[in-house]
Amino acid sequence: MSSVSAQQFERPVQLIFDTDIGNDCDDVMAVGVIHSLQSRGECELLAVTITKDNPLAAAFTDALNTFYGRGEIPIGVCDSGVTPEKGRFNVLAEQKDDGRLRYEHDLRSGEDALGAVDLLRQTLAAAEDQSVVIAQVGFSTNLANLLRSGPDQHSKLSGVDLVKQKVRLLSAMAGAFTKIPNNQGQLYDHREYNVVKDLESAKYLAENWPVPIVWSGYEIGLNLRYPHESIEKDFAYVDHHPVAEAYVLYNPPPHDRPTWDLTSVLHAVRPDRDYFDLSPPGNVTVDKDGLTTFQPADDGRDRYLILREGQKGRAIEALVALTSQPPSN
Repeated sequence: MSSVSAQQFERPVQLIFDTDIGNDCDDVMAVGVIHSLQSRGECELLAVTITKDNPLAAAFTDALNTFYGRGEIPIGVCDSGVTPEKGRFNVLAEQKDDGRLRYEHDLRSGEDALGAVDLLRQTLAAAEDQSVVIAQVGFSTNLANLLRSGPDQHSKLSGVDLVKQKVRLLSAMAGAFTKIPNNQGQLYDHREYNVVKDLESAKYLAENWPVPIVWSGYEIGLNLRYPHESIEKDFAYVDHHPVAEAYVLYNPPPHDRPTWDLTSVLHAVRPDRDYFDLSPPGNVTVDKDGLTTFQPADDGRDRYLILREGQKGRAIEALVALTSQPPSN
């Protein structure tokens, strides 16, 4: 299987973003990256689907999209019971100043949003064949449920066949493909959060997803940390910025947050810019305890990102520039 290159396809990349927004601030920064890439003409955000089962997740996502001038982007939600708490920053969707919402948005609750599988099927059915890239940076809930779905008003195809026809790449922040150092510097086999929180869905996706997957393992974002100085200095062009405020509410500076979710978005839209290397092809499996294992195979579906020391500077520079870029409106 040859590596997927953006040069093989017309720009902009047709992107679906699947996120557990609210559990970590890197999801929020990843949304900023997507909007900046869209403003540069490099992608088009078709839909956002959410795997955090709290109604404020959709509301805050709509507030983010509205902040960037794209409040019309449809949002879909799950009904899974996984991480149902509000989170530390989704409450910004309800934040008011002098009686007015700090961040204007129309979708006030996920209870008023489409179901994620319905939105995924609708979006894919309307897309050109082999045109869609999905960045999954949360749990596998929605995409596993998509695979299980049957024909409906949007398409006569099963979920598997619809993905096979419309999707060319899944860029997934999930798993770990090297041993990870603990607080004492000892290496261990890491069972990654996005996998273990909905383990059944992660196993189902790994076993049944029918098109190429590039995995950004835990080690990638861990070794690319967002500089807190940017949060403190680069977002002051407005009195209130949802990305900076979410970062501070989640874990305030001088904390440098790993860029896990941002890396999957960056590869999804710019796979040919040498920010990362790719492993040889192979197959990823998820075991009953949530450990991800990669087995090389010439005809394998999967690859994973590899970060060389010499690539770190360019990758961080790109992520900071994209995350902090002001809206184009």
